[in-house]
Amino acid sequence: MQLLVILIPALFAAIAVADGDNKELPLAEACDEDLCKLPNCRCSSTEIPGGLKPRDTPQFVLLTFDDGINVRNIETYREIAYKRQNKNNCPASVTFFMIHEYTDYRLVNELYNQGFEIALHSISHQTNQTYWAEATYDDMLKEFGDQKLQVAHFANIPENALQGVRIPFLQMTGNASFQVMADVGFKYDSSWPTISHVDPGLWPYTLDYASTQDCIIPPCPTASIPGVWVLPMVSWTDLEGYPCSMVDACIYTPPRDDEEKWFQFILKNFERHYLGNRAPFGFYVHEWYISAYPAVKRALVRFLDLVNNLNDAFMVSTSEVIDWVQNPIPLDEYVKKDCKTFVPTVCRPASCGPLSSSHNEMSYWMQICNTCPKVHPWLGNPLGK
Repeated sequence: MQLLVILIPALFAAIAVADGDNKELPLAEACDEDLCKLPNCRCSSTEIPGGLKPRDTPQFVLLTFDDGINVRNIETYREIAYKRQNKNNCPASVTFFMIHEYTDYRLVNELYNQGFEIALHSISHQTNQTYWAEATYDDMLKEFGDQKLQVAHFANIPENALQGVRIPFLQMTGNASFQVMADVGFKYDSSWPTISHVDPGLWPYTLDYASTQDCIIPPCPTASIPGVWVLPMVSWTDLEGYPCSMVDACIYTPPRDDEEKWFQFILKNFERHYLGNRAPFGFYVHEWYISAYPAVKRALVRFLDLVNNLNDAFMVSTSEVIDWVQNPIPLDEYVKKDCKTFVPTVCRPASCGPLSSSHNEMSYWMQICNTCPKVHPWLGNPLGK
């Protein structure tokens, strides 16, 4: 199957593929390493960027949470993520892939001001998976392009800070979402699981050329779309050897009331990366799973404490991983780098509602950092005008 992924683009490179907005996109060719060079292009590969040896490579750890940010889950985030620091004395980071509905934008502003990364998970998060599989360019532009404007406006954070997307249910949309990313100025996607490139793990790469990544939830991209990065979701292996991309999707896990066994479960999956090619290690999860199982939460905290005390492992945001891949420097240089900086923003809180909705019969209240909208913001009207 992987051979076909490589050969088909090479045989039919002259063919153009039509995307959802009827744009003609060139079919991606097999990657040419002589032409595809950092910082703006990288072939899909398990090779460490920059040709570094594993011992000279920082082990990046990605903790990400999906869905709404609100008063119900902010306490978990405050408890497990605030005031963490890596061994290089830089603040540890987390990435939040947020949806619009039931999000408190004042708390989004708080997370941003803690130095965490805010990324996008769609406006609607529709539960019909077919909707995402068949989404057109215009659909994805409304879901993610407009969400970029929406979050920047209601949370009062810079648009250019919103660099990443994750599609609901990890349901790929072919070329559509990546074309929107290129046109709107997103930097990376973190929606694409791999179960074939796990040991060694697949490093981030661009879509200038054809991907060799396995397509678990089709349709996957086929076009050449320069300038956008894929951060592969390298799957975990559960206790029976089955892959799982999200931690809360693992079927055969230790008992959820057994902290020690869960800690060992996390550690075993981490060591596949740490003792291998040091591809970024992801703990991808929904907050409900952590709060529902206190032993799992304690095991996660122990693991994060361990990472924060290792000299060669770093809890960072997803965009920081892409930054390093674009300019891969060895561990001894990385630990001497200045910590990332950002300018905090002010939230002028407003409580808005009830706001009528155009997509259902409900009325909504919104907690925001801006002036109140006239109606509940939604697809096609992201600012509620």
